[in-house]
Amino acid sequence: MKIAKKNPLERLVHLNPETEIWWDSSPLIYADWSESFLKQVPAEKASVIKTELEKMYDSKNPENSLFRGVTTNPPLSLAVIKMREQYVASISNSIIDNNPSISKEDLFWQTYKEIVKRGAEMYLEIFEKSNHKYGHLSGQVDPRSLYDVDAMMKQALELASLSPNVMIKVPGSKEGYEVIKQLTAKGIATNNTLTFTLPQLIMCAEKVKEGLEIAKKNKVDLSRWRSVITYMAARYGELRGTMKKEAESLGIELSESDTRWAEMAIFKKAYMTVKERGYPSKMLLCSMRISPTVKGKKRCWHLEKVAGGDIILTCPPSFIEGVFETLENTKFTNQIEKKVPKKVLERLLRIPYFEKAYMEDGYVIDEFNTHPALKATEEEFSKATDTMVGMVAKQLDNRRKK
Repeated sequence: MKIAKKNPLERLVHLNPETEIWWDSSPLIYADWSESFLKQVPAEKASVIKTELEKMYDSKNPENSLFRGVTTNPPLSLAVIKMREQYVASISNSIIDNNPSISKEDLFWQTYKEIVKRGAEMYLEIFEKSNHKYGHLSGQVDPRSLYDVDAMMKQALELASLSPNVMIKVPGSKEGYEVIKQLTAKGIATNNTLTFTLPQLIMCAEKVKEGLEIAKKNKVDLSRWRSVITYMAARYGELRGTMKKEAESLGIELSESDTRWAEMAIFKKAYMTVKERGYPSKMLLCSMRISPTVKGKKRCWHLEKVAGGDIILTCPPSFIEGVFETLENTKFTNQIEKKVPKKVLERLLRIPYFEKAYMEDGYVIDEFNTHPALKATEEEFSKATDTMVGMVAKQLDNRRKK
């Protein structure tokens, strides 16, 4: 597994310096994950891989890191608790010491906020030395509050107060877009998540624009503000086989490549729309896969087909491992504006699941909350949150048994 002088992610940034690579997990587990990953590679390659990982996040000189920011979500936060159980337990116990009568839910929330705060502090130097352009960490509001504007606003304001570089991750529900507008009007950075369709992505851009107009009218300080719009690629295309099953019912056979093209078609259209209309938001691509396999070779169209874009690519640990393992010799060329093959797009547009997601008027805002991908992701994230509540609550139970 020979690593090129510039690893694949570095080559993407070299193609367009405005391409940003973000870490898709808590910064608190980066060192532990790196150590674990190094144990998996051949001994003769370990020193080379170690150097690559240190370039991703340079703890001694964070401003030199390849990573420009961080995204987190409930499953990723749960991974922190599992990977660094004693560390998180010490946080929870400290909170209990100061709040002996605290409830399980409050203990979870206070622990989560401390995890967000400590992670954000690791990127604060990047934030400050880039004049607030980079170094944001996305802290997500509770997914169980997906349809509650007041609850999400309260949580968002608490998260935003933790560190100047905390960006608030808000879901693409009808209520979520009202929250994004209100936060933007206050000059608070936002990251729109649980987004799968063009109507959602453009709705976010519009709400951000509206919020900015209010902020400017009220002379709000926007020096720490930023807007990111996340597209959850594989969560849309692979969702419980929804698109594939719908295609089969229509007599349409979808290949692995077709699924990847469907995801890229929506992202590319959103990217071009945001650019052409001059929206101040930046597109972010997550839920990426090393896929499809073409002529027996693994490819990564989630990187290849957006190469050259002024975008953010957020990479979880498993994806980075796959990049180092399989994309060593991948050559990236500017493809962000390259269109989806005509015949592929025509075939995809025969599938309502795709057609409605691809058209700007495919969904109205009142339909966002019932989209299958949003409902499935809400369920997964809420379950992960409930698990986190249970895990940190063990500390409370143990203390009260004594």
